[in-house]
Amino acid sequence: MSIPIAVQPAHQTSYQTPPALRAATEEPFWVRWALIGLSVSFLTFFLFVPLAAVFAEALRKGLGTYLSSLRDQQAWAAIQLTVITALIAVPTNLVFGLAAAWAIAKFEFPGKSLLITLIDIPFAISPVVSGLIYVLMFGMQSRLGPWLADRGLQIIFAVPGIVLATIFVTFPFVARELIPLMQEQGTEEEQAAISLGASGWQTFWRVTLPNVKWALLYGVILSNARAMGEFGAVSVVSGHIRGKTNTMPLHVEILYNEYNFVAAFAVASLLALLALVTLALKSLVEWQLQRQSRETLSLKVEP
Repeated sequence: MSIPIAVQPAHQTSYQTPPALRAATEEPFWVRWALIGLSVSFLTFFLFVPLAAVFAEALRKGLGTYLSSLRDQQAWAAIQLTVITALIAVPTNLVFGLAAAWAIAKFEFPGKSLLITLIDIPFAISPVVSGLIYVLMFGMQSRLGPWLADRGLQIIFAVPGIVLATIFVTFPFVARELIPLMQEQGTEEEQAAISLGASGWQTFWRVTLPNVKWALLYGVILSNARAMGEFGAVSVVSGHIRGKTNTMPLHVEILYNEYNFVAAFAVASLLALLALVTLALKSLVEWQLQRQSRETLSLKVEP
């Protein structure tokens, strides 16, 4: 005689955390508050206090002095050069990162692992070394230097060198945000679109790009923040020419070395404000990415 067994439907199955696991993940009250207090204290000492000091020093002589420091011709030139450099470097990295991520995630080809390694090179070497690379390539002691000089082209100690150095140190950010997401998504949706008659360009604009838009924006935000705040590589190739090749970080260094602290901290406060805006945008995009991940997961779980 068989005994009937009630089988619970799959969609009604409830999973409970084993008591041993719950005990291992539920820390005592004092441990949790000690960790929270340690984290808050660390952030206060190393982040909030320095940021507050920057703005306090910038406004130490009043708002009028602060604004006049920013309206200074050399400061304004440094701000303009920083913005121009970012406007060139960030879109360039966007195109490269999107193309590289698409190739790596959607296709198999010889040298794929090498390409991924090469993308990570700027993370592994010093920014100063990055600047020296372009000095060796385009400086007057290189083979290209005299040839460029004869034709009136200047790379080192000019804006093109600053742009090239900035592109080099920032190009991994977009690609590194997109590659894991594209690999996780796979190629099923693109293949379905192509099977329905969509062209490659239509598939990219209507399928691939909407699926990665938040990760793409996240990479652009990080790339822009690094481009505007880059010091080491730009310092090597710029020549520190006031009003011509000084970006905001370089201008801050010069003002500080001249003991013009109020003007130095005034320009530094703009960089700090940029960091805060970047943090806010980063948090917003992270929230959108998490919501997108939950929606994708729910679609995969549903029958």
